[in-house]
Amino acid sequence: MTTAVPHAPAIGGLRYWRDVQSLVYLVAQPAIMAWQWRYGFSAGLFALSLFLAVAISVIHHNHAHLPMWRSRRANRITDLAITLIQGHPTFVFHPAHNRNHHRHRHGPGDVSRTWRFGDHNHLAGWALHPLQAVVAVYPLVLAWLAGMRRRAPGVFRWYALQYALWLSSWAGLLWLDAGKAWMVIVPQLVGLHWLLGANYLQHAHADDHARFGYARNFEGAINPLMFNIGLHTAHHEHARAHWSELPALHERYRSHVDSRLLERSFFLYVGRVLVLGTCFARFRTHSLRASSGAIVPET
Repeated sequence: MTTAVPHAPAIGGLRYWRDVQSLVYLVAQPAIMAWQWRYGFSAGLFALSLFLAVAISVIHHNHAHLPMWRSRRANRITDLAITLIQGHPTFVFHPAHNRNHHRHRHGPGDVSRTWRFGDHNHLAGWALHPLQAVVAVYPLVLAWLAGMRRRAPGVFRWYALQYALWLSSWAGLLWLDAGKAWMVIVPQLVGLHWLLGANYLQHAHADDHARFGYARNFEGAINPLMFNIGLHTAHHEHARAHWSELPALHERYRSHVDSRLLERSFFLYVGRVLVLGTCFARFRTHSLRASSGAIVPET
């Protein structure tokens, strides 16, 4: 069950040729932002920029698990590029996500577990979760920074460079034209919200006590658009697997996952649970954690 999926062929310095898609997204986003800065706001291009901001948060996630390039220098350049394009340092994924969420699989030790803030699954919960998660995970980030400053000053300086690059980019944009800066910063904030909000979509009302019950999986159109981000159980079980390998891995685990955690469409799920479920109880999900007999905090 844990046999590795055969590697997809590489191209150039990339580990996997499929990351050409990642590079296209990373180039397209600043190009669209630059065009709007030069020629003015375009509703269509801004909508595309919002989509790309979410996709780049997924690219950030994937690159943090398995760096895109064989070359250390190329990976560092990509780290800085993502920091600039996404609007936040890339290193935070290691203490906040890899060492926390993946280690504890949405269980009691995971400080960003959704049920920590109430075992619910609704629109308000999704909207608020990124704000709650930031408060919960940033102490891990600060502790990691403090540890690196003591043990590895060179690594600490690398992290500080990412913060300096991000903050100076925002300051520079606001100084150049505060009236245009929002066309860059707002998509970045939307992408960061989705980066943290995805945790809620993938885990709310799941059951961390069940071996393969800790995550919700989304099949369908979101996966080719968003680097197979919907195939979450396979990703947790094989965190270092490249995203292009996840469909094959998903097929191995699919029959072991509770059918209530298999959604044929991300977009239908959002419409049913987060939109219609706001008004109609029959469209809401129910806590698998609670039904398994786990103690659930009051909402």
